[in-house]
Amino acid sequence: MNRKARITTLALVALTAGAFSAGAAHAEKAGGILKMHHRDNPGSASVHEDASYSTNIPFMGLYNNLVMYDQAVATNSIDSIVPDLATEWSWNSDKTKLTFKLRQGVKWHDGKPFTAKDVQCTFDLLQGKGDKKLRQNPRKAWYNNLDSVTANGNFEVTFNLKRKQPAFIALLASGYTPMYPCHVDPAKMRTNPIGTGPFKFVEYKRNESIKVTRNPDYWKKGRPLLDGIEYTIIRNRSTAALAFVSGKTDMGFPLAFSVAMVRDIKKQVPEAVCEIQTTNVATNLIVNRDAPPFDNADVRRAMAMALDRKAFVEILYEGNAEIGGAMLPRPNGVWGMPVELLRTMPGYNPDVKANREEARALMKKAGYGPDKRLKVKVSTRNIAIYRDPAVILIDQLKDIYIDGELEVVETPNWFPKVARKDYAVGLNLTGSAVDDPDQNFYENYSCGSQRNYTKYCNKELEKLFDQQSMEDDFEKRKAIVWEIDKKLQEDVARPIIVHSREGTCYRPYVKGITVMSNSSYNGYRYEDVWLDK
Repeated sequence: MNRKARITTLALVALTAGAFSAGAAHAEKAGGILKMHHRDNPGSASVHEDASYSTNIPFMGLYNNLVMYDQAVATNSIDSIVPDLATEWSWNSDKTKLTFKLRQGVKWHDGKPFTAKDVQCTFDLLQGKGDKKLRQNPRKAWYNNLDSVTANGNFEVTFNLKRKQPAFIALLASGYTPMYPCHVDPAKMRTNPIGTGPFKFVEYKRNESIKVTRNPDYWKKGRPLLDGIEYTIIRNRSTAALAFVSGKTDMGFPLAFSVAMVRDIKKQVPEAVCEIQTTNVATNLIVNRDAPPFDNADVRRAMAMALDRKAFVEILYEGNAEIGGAMLPRPNGVWGMPVELLRTMPGYNPDVKANREEARALMKKAGYGPDKRLKVKVSTRNIAIYRDPAVILIDQLKDIYIDGELEVVETPNWFPKVARKDYAVGLNLTGSAVDDPDQNFYENYSCGSQRNYTKYCNKELEKLFDQQSMEDDFEKRKAIVWEIDKKLQEDVARPIIVHSREGTCYRPYVKGITVMSNSSYNGYRYEDVWLDK
């Protein structure tokens, strides 16, 4: 889109938003503390260093992006991207340079001005340039195609790409892409984060609570509406549901209640607003491909063939989940493979008995059988949505001569553990922050990415990653994406078990909540949320 068209589009967005605000302003009420439960202890408050929405849900509101997904639109897409710290943007003719004009008068929470230098520093940090380093950098692979960010004065920046990448702006709109201040050491952002966002950090007490308060100097006048948000850390989902039913919380942690729990909550609190939505989080089997005997392709394929995906869907989600490949399945996902193609992949044939017969033959070929069973620890994160499917996985692997022992790992240790390959077999949940192949393929399957936990590496396939990334034509790009996804499943890169659906419940007086339908990572700015009581 050229600059003139972009400005026209933004003007229309602004007029539409203004009209909506004019109609809704009489109903909005400022003030009050939103009380939510939090499912777990976040690894830290540094969004750029963590790989879970346990971090970006409570802390997304501390920050701003250059652009973001419209917080009132459930389906994230390039068409729903709106200005944030950038007021407008434009591409050059070959889509290798993306230029943003920046908002003036914005201040960090400590009073220092936001400028183009902060944008440069943020992306130097993410690319591993300069003296300051992140302890963990799970999304570094997002920016492999970024050559540099140049400042044109204090209020304009240009992203210089190595090659054409039309979907690059989709990555910038994610809740995982906030701007960090140049003048604050990245280490301090873990415990005392400084942003430009609608809320300011108050405190984080492990196993107790997280508190944020209204930023009185927020650049967006009249926002936020809340005085603050208090998250009570309740790690047991049943206890969290009881806290909601009893009125101790106004809202549950987003997408944290199972289908069965939502049904029970609605029986006890009929007026509650509950939504069951796709999370764009895939439950998957991870295998350390360098650790014997899992360096044997036959063993890895046998494990994939042993999966009864329908059983996971029925047991965990009462049928309310999707089976798919690496990309989020349709109808919520744009890029998911069709069922007829999916069923040609290892383990996706609905004839589970036949699949497991083939799996046992592969295990026997590798030297295992009824009298020589493979014993292994199956590692997973110590929260219910990881533990429950891990137990089912262990039970299913028994059918192919593998005896698994569950090993649970606390959240702050889980992602560092799998990133350094300190596991043999694991049950993991992989979230796609953006429903776009550029995010998923480069982050989770490219050679050398921190988030490529199985260390799968196929240089020839990476050429297709780049090919789809440069393609403007949607249908042509989708065909390449399906070819890539098919190969990932055939190579047992990271067998996808199920794409989950989970529930969010809140009291009817909580207004301005939109549960995103194709990503659980991008909808937590909460500057428009208010309490009608």
